[in-house]
Amino acid sequence: MNDFFTFVVLSLFVVMSPGIDTALITKRTIADGRADGYKMGLGITAGSLVHTFAAAFGLSAILMQSAAAFEIIKYAGAVYLIYLGLSSFISMKKKKDTGIEPEVKSDMKKSAFKQGLLSNVLNPKVAMFFLTFLPQFVKTGENATHQLIIMGIIYTLLSISWFFIYVYFINYMREWLMSPKVQRVMDKATGLVLIGFGLKLALDKQH
Repeated sequence: MNDFFTFVVLSLFVVMSPGIDTALITKRTIADGRADGYKMGLGITAGSLVHTFAAAFGLSAILMQSAAAFEIIKYAGAVYLIYLGLSSFISMKKKKDTGIEPEVKSDMKKSAFKQGLLSNVLNPKVAMFFLTFLPQFVKTGENATHQLIIMGIIYTLLSISWFFIYVYFINYMREWLMSPKVQRVMDKATGLVLIGFGLKLALDKQH
């Protein structure tokens, strides 16, 4: 593995940069508490492991080479992100109209891990990231599959560590963040971010 330190530093920058994962974890932690925030983080990082093994064993290469497979995964991921974004607006409207949390909340609380997992696995850009980023640090002449798996596991550990730290501190701000005014702003902002990412993913023509 070439320049392991560089790999770790770059991975940290990628993990800590705001994006879909941060938006989902922030919303879930604020709405349902630290435990669900942790579950969401675990689901997202489990998705990273799926992409790791896919890249290591060549499945991601199929997505890169097959336009049909790529399009199917891309649009499935885009639809799911848009659905999550619209759910934020629906939830916001229900709370505004009734003054209470929507009834589906108890069901959604059970799916924090699944929600994080699906949002990650159904994003082909994550597959492309693992397929293009990890090989940059593979040492020639050694087992590439093993190296990719090790790097993917390291990346996953860095991700879950950062997510847990992030959720821990966000949870302390929860009382302020749970105020109706802040909640409306957060629901609207998160919904727009998720819908925006979903539309960008669906409209992106680059293969």
